[in-house]
Amino acid sequence: MQYSALPAQEGESGMEQEQKIFREIRKRDGRVVSFDVAKITDAIFKAAKAVGGSNRGIAENLTAQVIKTLQGQIPKGVIPSVEEVQDAVEVALIENGHARTAKAYILYRDRRTRIRDAKSDLMDVVKEILVETSRENANVSNSPSAKMLQIAGAASRMYYLSNLLPEEYARAHEDGALHIHDLDYYSKTLNCLQIDLGRLLQEGFNTGYGYIRRPKRIASAAAQAAIILQSNQNDMFGGQSFPHFDRSMAELVRGFDKTPGYGEIYQAMEGLIYNLNTMHSRAGAQVPFSSLNLGTDTSEEGRMITKAVLEAFYSGLGRGESPIFPNVVFRIKKGVNLDPSDPNYDLYRLALKVTARRMNPTYSFMDSSFNREFGDEVSYMGCRTRVIGNRHGAAVSAGRGNVAPVTLNLPRVALDCRGRQDQFYGQLDRLMKTAARQLLHRFEVLAGLKVRDLPFLMGQKLYLDADKLGPEDTIREAIKHGTLAIGFIGLAETLHLLIGKHHGEDDEGLTLGEEIVTHMRKRIDGFADEYDLNFTLVATPAEGLAGRFVSMDRERYGVLPGVTDKSYYTNSFHVPVNYAIPVADKIAAEGRFHSLCNAGHISYTELEAPPMHNLEALDSILRQMAAADMGYGGINFPLDECRFCSHSGVFNGQCPQCGSSDIRHIRRITGYLSTDDRFNEAKLKELYDRRVHYIPAGK
Repeated sequence: MQYSALPAQEGESGMEQEQKIFREIRKRDGRVVSFDVAKITDAIFKAAKAVGGSNRGIAENLTAQVIKTLQGQIPKGVIPSVEEVQDAVEVALIENGHARTAKAYILYRDRRTRIRDAKSDLMDVVKEILVETSRENANVSNSPSAKMLQIAGAASRMYYLSNLLPEEYARAHEDGALHIHDLDYYSKTLNCLQIDLGRLLQEGFNTGYGYIRRPKRIASAAAQAAIILQSNQNDMFGGQSFPHFDRSMAELVRGFDKTPGYGEIYQAMEGLIYNLNTMHSRAGAQVPFSSLNLGTDTSEEGRMITKAVLEAFYSGLGRGESPIFPNVVFRIKKGVNLDPSDPNYDLYRLALKVTARRMNPTYSFMDSSFNREFGDEVSYMGCRTRVIGNRHGAAVSAGRGNVAPVTLNLPRVALDCRGRQDQFYGQLDRLMKTAARQLLHRFEVLAGLKVRDLPFLMGQKLYLDADKLGPEDTIREAIKHGTLAIGFIGLAETLHLLIGKHHGEDDEGLTLGEEIVTHMRKRIDGFADEYDLNFTLVATPAEGLAGRFVSMDRERYGVLPGVTDKSYYTNSFHVPVNYAIPVADKIAAEGRFHSLCNAGHISYTELEAPPMHNLEALDSILRQMAAADMGYGGINFPLDECRFCSHSGVFNGQCPQCGSSDIRHIRRITGYLSTDDRFNEAKLKELYDRRVHYIPAGK
């Protein structure tokens, strides 16, 4: 930018003499420090350079004008404040025709203010964490290690927002238009992975302190499987999953010199479940977010593995407690396990029995319209993540995962356009474009990491094509196989703003809801073509986010019935949890959205108690889910366990068997099980609002 020459100021060469009038300046925190006129010039020149300027002399002339203005405004003997100096700079820039420089200066000033505010907020957050860890993640403990990890995370988030992210993305996140998940890991690592267990067990691996060879006993194989999950959890911030646990273990067993008996296999699977509920990762902050996909291997060895996992899960932990991990995903497939004549039908019935007592397994449907073409290759994680399509290689699950997610505040879009449908899609498109560019920015940052930065994930070649990379190579060629997921929250509240009702109430709401999500999917497919990366649409599993968006929107727009009058927004495309609706109607409505959300989806039905004596009801629900073209589903119910006598059921206060009030209340949150004492406030409110999805009389 070229500047017009400013007239010389009288006494300009005597700036230093003028400065003597202001020997000190008062900073925002109240400290008084030496007044340095050069800092004013530096700030003006920095703003000028941001818009193409290159003449420092003009900045010096403007500084002289600022000093003269301050001399006229501030009484003799009064120490000027930083704010007064900055106000004078803005006036000088505008009065002298430097509007673009003024804008750059104002933006710079605003960013510095936000950085200072963030530092202050960080100290407040640290104080809270030192009392008790944040409940944004229900499976993070309250241990000293967890506290240290969360303090580090809070500092990392502040750094990324103020120093790494472009202004557009940082502001969108801070304003609540979108949410950048796991911001504290922005430049450090990837989200999640489906791990090729079979290859690691067959070839061996190294955790950094020595080589672990191929196991020769099933107990060793199960122990190594737990170590693999724990080791990779330390390299990532999201879930860890084995996409074909039954098949991978069966292939290994067939290579043993002596085939183990079922009793030995059962003990090994019991040990695996024990380990995954006690073996911590992330510096001791939590156990791994683990998932096992199984159910379709029909070999003798594969069937024994699946049976042992299910029966060990049914038996529970040492005193009969329900295991929280792993999340077991049972694959349902016609011709394999769904009908009485199928070879694994007995395992399907066993899975129903386990679900009726433990709430796990959850169920994936291999015959859905969008999974069928992949056979039994599609695998899910307990959080609902699904990774299969690939622009750069084979459509497989093993060795791939989601690189990073971002979530759109869908109700905010409707709020900003005052509920006008004619403006809604244009506003939505702008926000989606911002989200896509933010994910692209994060991808480029992560692509610059080297193999040695992720020693287990990349060093042990867990990611697809990582075997082609050396320790000093960047990981771009591996992570291009991963997905970049754009998610959404609050479809129900959005519909209420647009037409006064949600998609569970009638066909008009359902049609519009499907239209909105279809629109998003088409835009995201367009991003995949534009950037040649695996952009996908995910039905966000909001936990801490459930309350963050709505509290910000309530502050901005007030309390709006059906929208901001609760402590949370409804997850993704779900029908509101407090809406009374028959099981079949809920399944039919939500089933319309599974095919659209190709990065992951899940639907639940809420029952009033563990259905241990009504497996036919579970079977009926799952068959309805399959018929509704769902990809992944689960059954929820209250599950209470006495910590004193291990009695389980649904308790009202004390244990009905021994009278103890020390009760473990197990509930499902964002796909995984947890205890309600670890839920955040918003999720507790949602939990209390959940209504049973009823079956009408006579059906």
